[in-house]
Amino acid sequence: MSTANPVIALDVMGGDTGLSLVIAAAEIARERYPKLRFRLYGPETAIRAALAKAPRIAADSVIVHTDQQVLGTDKPSQVIRRGRDTSMGLAISAVKAGEADATVSAGNTGALMAMAKLTLRTMEGIDRPALAALLPTSKADMVMLDLGANTECDAENLVQFAVMGAAFARTVLALPRPRVALLNIGVEELKGTDELKDAAALLRGVELPMSFEGFVEGDGIGKGDVDVVVTDGFSGNIALKSIEGTARLVTGLLAEAFRTSWLTKLGYLFSRGALRALRGHIDPDTHNGAVFLGLNGLVVKSHGSATARGFANAIGVAHDLIVGDIARRISDDLENFRAHRPVLTPEGEAGDDLPTGEA
Repeated sequence: MSTANPVIALDVMGGDTGLSLVIAAAEIARERYPKLRFRLYGPETAIRAALAKAPRIAADSVIVHTDQQVLGTDKPSQVIRRGRDTSMGLAISAVKAGEADATVSAGNTGALMAMAKLTLRTMEGIDRPALAALLPTSKADMVMLDLGANTECDAENLVQFAVMGAAFARTVLALPRPRVALLNIGVEELKGTDELKDAAALLRGVELPMSFEGFVEGDGIGKGDVDVVVTDGFSGNIALKSIEGTARLVTGLLAEAFRTSWLTKLGYLFSRGALRALRGHIDPDTHNGAVFLGLNGLVVKSHGSATARGFANAIGVAHDLIVGDIARRISDDLENFRAHRPVLTPEGEAGDDLPTGEA
């Protein structure tokens, strides 16, 4: 496929809000990216009815009919056995077959991960794929991974995640040298598990297109002092849900506070612009689009409850990764790391480079 004219496969049956929203999102994305083309996977009659209200994409979208879908209650093991002909399975297979450059789905996360890994396999040099997404900070957006794909990770996995996360930040955030840190219980070098300390030593010991900043604590994620936060999927998912829950708590408390008296209601009128800006900054739709990095093909996960604007943002993430050739960036960086990989001493410190061919 050509990165100049990206083709994206859309699972129109995934998510909580229905087929019409996916088509509306594709319309919004096409307005932003006029060269985008779509392959739409789902019930043909319903898709054609929705396309009647979507003139921007109706003429040149390819419809692939299926009435089978992955449900939110389906287990990954069930989907692997019977999911090949579902809208999700066919959309992922289109990437493998070269019919599309990326897949976007709002469907069952576990099923999407299992199907994507089974169908596309991992890139050479990657042991496990990772789930990455953009998150807001007090300064600018940042990348965090892994957000739940791998509950346990060794030092090699964390180094690979760092390489992939930095490539993601360079592509989507246009940062030439992103600042990367490992999530830890302290910033001191002696703190953390052996896996974290070994990963830090490896990242300090080789020159990559990133600035390795060491460790960052949980309360530092939102400060914006680093561009990429790397962790295992267990800790990452807890951190993500904590951030989302705290955002809902704060907005809920603010809304309640402004309703307590006529004075607070008057105060709301004066602060409405600032509150609207705050809501936009932490709006999940603005940061929609998590990516399974490390596969031989691009798969982007949208929130199941995303609006059309939010789903369009997920399509936009897929577009940027296609045009930015994320796979080549990751491959080049991994090759560079392997060529100059430092040797860890028994004390967990980086020594001389490992000669090529002795890895």
